[in-house]
Amino acid sequence: MKFAINVLCPPQSDSSFRALRFASALLESDHTLVQVFFYQDGVYHGNGLASPPQDELCIAKEWLTIKHNGDTRLCVCIASGIRRGVIDQCEAQRHRLEHFNLAEGFEIVGLGQLIESTRHVDRLLTFG
Repeated sequence: MKFAINVLCPPQSDSSFRALRFASALLESDHTLVQVFFYQDGVYHGNGLASPPQDELCIAKEWLTIKHNGDTRLCVCIASGIRRGVIDQCEAQRHRLEHFNLAEGFEIVGLGQLIESTRHVDRLLTFG
């Protein structure tokens, strides 16, 4: 089966950890994880400047492992990202900001990308 995941919660939440573990389990099985869409507070997963303490899980790095192991897209909602200060270089220039902080491996997309993904997957799961 093909899956997509929608993450609404920040990286420090239990739901975030569950989403990550579910994604890992999918890739260990015969299933395909097409996309992870980070929406609302979930966009904080794509903050490249976040630096958790050394004794805590760096969830952004874990998502990158999911991306590389499963050829999975890591999509950050543009509207939620801009509202919360998680943007790429292009959006920083468009809004005349001097800095950007989208983590490598994540991409900024519109909400339509979440809707479009539902046409190509069997299941969409939301964590948040």
